[in-house]
Parts: sequence; structure tokens; C-alpha cells
Amino acid sequence: MSDLPDFHSAIVYLITADAARATLPFQRANRAEQYATAFWFNELVEETAEGAVVRQYLVTAGEPTRVETAELTLRPELGTPATGAQKLAMMHFAEGWTHLGDLGVAVMPNDALYAYAARKGFGWTTDEITDGVAATEEDIARLGGTPVPAYLLGHPVDAGNGAREQALVVGEIVRTDEDGVRWVGTLPQGCVGAPVFIGAGLGENSFKLVCVGVALPGDGHHPVATFDRIRTALGALAPDAPDAPGTPASFEPAAPKRRWWQRRG
Repeated sequence: MSDLPDFHSAIVYLITADAARATLPFQRANRAEQYATAFWFNELVEETAEGAVVRQYLVTAGEPTRVETAELTLRPELGTPATGAQKLAMMHFAEGWTHLGDLGVAVMPNDALYAYAARKGFGWTTDEITDGVAATEEDIARLGGTPVPAYLLGHPVDAGNGAREQALVVGEIVRTDEDGVRWVGTLPQGCVGAPVFIGAGLGENSFKLVCVGVALPGDGHHPVATFDRIRTALGALAPDAPDAPGTPASFEPAAPKRRWWQRRG
């Protein structure tokens, strides 16, 4: 691995301060397989005088979502009042995801999770990857053939007890014309689907935090589906159509539709 930049500690601090509550581990229910990480993303719809209007999704790698029933691990810090650590079995899991073309990425509107919280008497206290942090086409173009330090926020599988504690995995990414952006080397089990970050230099020892994209399954080096392409694919969805893709997976009973969430600031 190349030497980490001087602002390594600052990047780690920003990720853990701004995104620690953005991730959820999941797996196929009742089986030790299809381990992955999902995360919340706020797609910017419009800016108004009252604040930003965003469409909120869970985002992950597409392949692990192809299961009938999944088990999500909810951490106490994700709810208020604190929910306590608990497992959530999510039925009809595969049906709730929209696969974004050939990107290898799937997204799910958060309807079912909000309905679940309402029934259980708590509110979500999550962080989200925001449109301002998600990589643009220009951010991706600045990556070249030389590996750069990268940081993945995921939930590895503990080999001893199967626990899914959050971890920040430090590595490198590289972009080539043939293969796009890839994570250099392997990832811990359970970390596909997780967000990958870099600190993009701005000169004079300053940088901005950039979420490059989503770590995908791979043999050796893992592809990273970049947010410039994800954003384009999301923009092509029709969220207000009655039978639009992305209808949420349902708990029992089925969750009401909640496609839009407005944040005022």
C-alpha cells in the first residue's frame, strides 16, 4: 500500500463522525451466507427556500439482495429511544429492491423501515451519505492508474461468533480505462455493498471527503460502482408511478408507501 496522506486521521474522523450511523449489516435469514452491508443515501431532488428535498434509499450490492428472507442487525444508536441490539427478519426481501441496470447495485426506498419503527415506537436516528459527499463525474475522472488510499465502512463477519460489528477498512482503489474503479485486494466477508470513501486533495493540505461508490463482489480486486453512474440511474426511475420499481419489501403487514422525505434547513 502506498503511504497514507498526512490527513489520514482527519479522513477517519470525518467518516466516523458523519457516517457511523449510515450502515446496516444483513444476511440471508437462518443461514450463514449472503453477508453484506447496506447504507442510507439521500438523493437530492431539489433545493427550495425551505431546505433540501431528497429521496432516501438503502443502497447495497445487488447480488446479496436476491434472497426471500433476510436478517438485518439493528444497532441501539440507530433509534430513539434506543432500541437495543436486535435482529429484524425482513420477508419478501428480494422483491423490495430495484436493480440499477448493469451497475451491480440495488436500492430500496425506506418505506418498510419507517413503518417498522412506527409500529415499534421509535424513530430512526441515522446518518446518510448525502448528495454533496457522493462522487461526481469530475471526482471519478481525477482518479488515475496510481492507487490512492481508500476507506470502506462495513460490517465484517466475526469468524468466532458471527457478530457484525462496524469496522473501517483501510485500503486502496485504482481506476483504469479497462476495469473502472476497483478496490485493490480482497475485502473482509460481509463488506460487499458498503460505501467506499477517499479524501480528495484540494491543495495546500486541504481535502474534501468523497464517497466514491459501492463495493461489489469480486474475485481478488473488488469493483466499485461509482456514484456518478448510480446518480444517473436513480434519476431515470419514476418514483411517483403507481407500479414503479422500488416498491419496498414488506414486513407483515405490508408497509404503506413513503417515497418522499423532506429535510428543511
